[in-house]
Amino acid sequence: MGSKGGSKHLKRLPAPDFWPIHVKRFTWAAKPRPGPHPGTRAIPLLIVLREILGYAKTRHEAKMTIAEGAIKVDGRVRRGDRYPVGLMDVVEIPDAKSTFRVVPFPARGLSLLKITKDEGGFKLCQINDKTLTKSGRLQLNLSDGRNLTLQQEAVQPGEAYATRDTIQLAVPSQKILGHIRFAEGKYGLVVAGRNIGRHGKIVGIEKTAASRRAAVKIQDAQGQAFQTVADYVYAIGDDQPIIKLPEV
Repeated sequence: MGSKGGSKHLKRLPAPDFWPIHVKRFTWAAKPRPGPHPGTRAIPLLIVLREILGYAKTRHEAKMTIAEGAIKVDGRVRRGDRYPVGLMDVVEIPDAKSTFRVVPFPARGLSLLKITKDEGGFKLCQINDKTLTKSGRLQLNLSDGRNLTLQQEAVQPGEAYATRDTIQLAVPSQKILGHIRFAEGKYGLVVAGRNIGRHGKIVGIEKTAASRRAAVKIQDAQGQAFQTVADYVYAIGDDQPIIKLPEV
């Protein structure tokens, strides 16, 4: 009888390119367990603690540290060494008084950027879809797997949440702190594709036919304009980004 489900193991060679691991030194890598982010766009806490931050030398040390509740993700303690952290997640290590955000780095991919504790009090989530519950309330399906059901009084008159808009969400309370529309004139960040990590003002949004994906034109701080797929862009501010970004 054939096996059911996907493999529980991951070899180092096919692991995501942005993981800072040596593909030939060992045979196996820690496979992210199912969670809020797909495995191809997530980093296990083990690799975060051992390879990226250097707070542990071996997997045993990392597992013990994580199991003791020393790591928080989005304000909640996570005790699994294979827990997946992904785009815009906030990783906090209270004992070290350090807070990080997972952001895209140019030509490098996802990694951790050190931020202040105050900035670590919120994260940005993109609206992937919207649904209406049986009780008639609006539910936002967010990019990190959350389903946020809005109370009727929480929706202000004239407030329209659209797909690709960004929600500024307090963690861990999940209170909405702000709403950034995906529109021309907003500040955009490229989170995938060959332009990953680049950011600037959104100067054009091209809506194409159903057979082609929508495109976005962005102008960076140097005045250079480039185009990318709309699905790869996060709106992260009005005139300026509201989160810290890597220095280019």
